[in-house]
Amino acid sequence: MDSYWRDEDKRRPRRGGFLLTCLCCVLLSSLASWAVCSFMLAGDNPATAVPMQPADNAVNAQTGETGEPTDTPAVDYQNHNAITVGKEVSPAVVFISNIQNVRTFMHPYGWGGGQVTEAVASTGSGVIYSADGYIITNNHVVAGAEKISVTLYNGDSYIAEVVGTDERTDLAVIKIQPDEQLTVAEFGDSDKLVVGEVAIAIGNPGGENFANSLTQGVISGLDRSVSTSDGTVLTVLQTDAAINPGNSGGALCNAEGQVIGINTIKISMTGYEGMGFAIPSNDVLNICGQLMTNGKVTRPALGVDILADVTPQIAYYNDLSVDYGVLVMPTRGSAAEQAGLQAYDIVVAVDGVEISTYSELQSMIFAHEIGDAVVVTVVRGDGKLDLEVTLQELAG
Repeated sequence: MDSYWRDEDKRRPRRGGFLLTCLCCVLLSSLASWAVCSFMLAGDNPATAVPMQPADNAVNAQTGETGEPTDTPAVDYQNHNAITVGKEVSPAVVFISNIQNVRTFMHPYGWGGGQVTEAVASTGSGVIYSADGYIITNNHVVAGAEKISVTLYNGDSYIAEVVGTDERTDLAVIKIQPDEQLTVAEFGDSDKLVVGEVAIAIGNPGGENFANSLTQGVISGLDRSVSTSDGTVLTVLQTDAAINPGNSGGALCNAEGQVIGINTIKISMTGYEGMGFAIPSNDVLNICGQLMTNGKVTRPALGVDILADVTPQIAYYNDLSVDYGVLVMPTRGSAAEQAGLQAYDIVVAVDGVEISTYSELQSMIFAHEIGDAVVVTVVRGDGKLDLEVTLQELAG
């Protein structure tokens, strides 16, 4: 099973979900004793890089002829993109400190007492959404904070207020009151991404010592599914751009400098390398737009508990009539129960579109609005039924 690290300091990875078992944060505590990653040091006297000399018959970058090159080297356009993106986007990425109250002294037997003081529990990143101070980040970056400190690219610091959080998508919006208009990040269309295009991650891995870091890779995969401990399935982008503890809430950009994702998690397991994940920008704008407008996110719900994804193995051992779909249990009094769904029905389609997994079912339902009527096709025994369900608001 794969393991995922998020940045919830001093916490073990949580288990849950059908597709991937452990979802943990990628945010590093600024305290060394809480660090979850290690660094290979180059030594006290790192070697000085010596540029390679061109061969006598090298092609001149300016004239296209062989011979001595001019003083101006050929442009490495891939790196040039990264340089340009870094200059344009870095001022729109902030450093976030999650400050919590800690007791500095406890009685040996745990009897109260001691002094309470503020300390930085963890750190992360954020992306400036509006010039007047709205900032997008991860929910886990600000969770549990007594105070949230935001440091801008120019070094100015402000205390932020939480506008709204959404644990299901690990997104949050916070707000500062800046002294002047801020540099705003431009968001791109994540639906237009293709595997292989340039991906540039900007954030603050490792706390203040490594703030304003940039790494470059490619988009490695689209529509990847990762399960949270409560069974919610996140649809994320996969990238091999280095995403380390502290990058949480930072920007994943394309070559044009548009934010196409908010970095959130990575695989942390022996044998795995370069597997980081980001929440697609279109999902970010949808969720954070609701947070800024209403302070919360409302979602439609079918009104069922998920028992299992039906697989050929499950179908074989339980003598089921289909080997795909989602085994469900309608919740008491829900729209699904009122529409006629019963315990152990297998949902195999929504509005005529076949589904095989809970991830697909969730995506189909979340694409609708509360109050919409959908036709749910279920297998019951050896028969199939089409049931019309009016979607209700998802609790919690």
